[in-house]
Amino acid sequence: MSKVRYVLPLALLISGVANAAADNPWYAGFRVGATHYNDISVDGVDSNSAFDRDDMGGGLFAGYNVTPWFAVETGYTWLGRAEFNNDYKMRVDQQAIDLVGKFTWHATDYMGLYAKLGGAYYFSEAKGFGAEKYKDDGVVGTAGAGLEFFLDDHLSARLEYQYYHDVELKDKDVRANWDTHFYGLSLVYSWGAPEPVAEPVYVDQVSVATLEELKLAVPFAFDSSSISTGDAAKLVPFEQRLQEQDAAQIYVVGYTDSKGSEAYNQKLSERRADAVADALRAHLNVDGSRIIAEGRGEADPVASNQTEEGRAQNRRVEIVSPSIDIETVTQVLAE
Repeated sequence: MSKVRYVLPLALLISGVANAAADNPWYAGFRVGATHYNDISVDGVDSNSAFDRDDMGGGLFAGYNVTPWFAVETGYTWLGRAEFNNDYKMRVDQQAIDLVGKFTWHATDYMGLYAKLGGAYYFSEAKGFGAEKYKDDGVVGTAGAGLEFFLDDHLSARLEYQYYHDVELKDKDVRANWDTHFYGLSLVYSWGAPEPVAEPVYVDQVSVATLEELKLAVPFAFDSSSISTGDAAKLVPFEQRLQEQDAAQIYVVGYTDSKGSEAYNQKLSERRADAVADALRAHLNVDGSRIIAEGRGEADPVASNQTEEGRAQNRRVEIVSPSIDIETVTQVLAE
């Protein structure tokens, strides 16, 4: 009994699997750093030298990644305090709410360069010139740039710079304006990515089908090794098996009756076996070694050699193709 093992291709391909490196769309964070003020003008007079122009700043922000390279971001930032360093003892507090577009170029899987552009609603408050308080608010343009380092799927850190153009403080007694620069470090937490889709697990499912044994006895006339046209047509199932099953083999054994010498009958049985084997090979493009032919002379009679009818049955060639077990292995989704 022979065995053949086939592995069938998958009938169904899984498509639309979520990208394992997909970005989390939502994010929020905080930033701390330093602020610097320049182009300070009070009532039209250059006042850069009169102010302490550096302070600390910080804030909170949140955003949404519309695409891997574009996000909409908003946040609140405390922009510090500028103080006169002369007898006026005036100080100006400033803060802003931003709304910007963030444009990111992912230089590597772990780092991105970004730019921000948009507007800011600012609040300015000054105290000085006695006990008077001055307040103002308005909208200014803001822009920024930075580096973002992706620490894992959720956390990132930024080194950033942001510029606020022409922040103003205008009241009945004073008119001042300046530019504000923020330099900081931010920590960002991202979330909202779809849950990763588990890779499907497949197991081998084995099924076995058996091709039954093929057998045929071809009769021969007395002292003949010629196969008739009708008997040659009966060989077609054997030819098909050889063509379709690589593991198939065919055994061809020739026999005679007891008339004549044993030596002569041995040669005659071999010629009969060769005649059938040649008939099988004639229409096939297969390895000839898969057809095994031999002669056994007067051996293994199937009927009595004492009668003409019995001798006719013994003048034969037996053809056998053993059964074949075909194992088919199909990959199926594990439960």
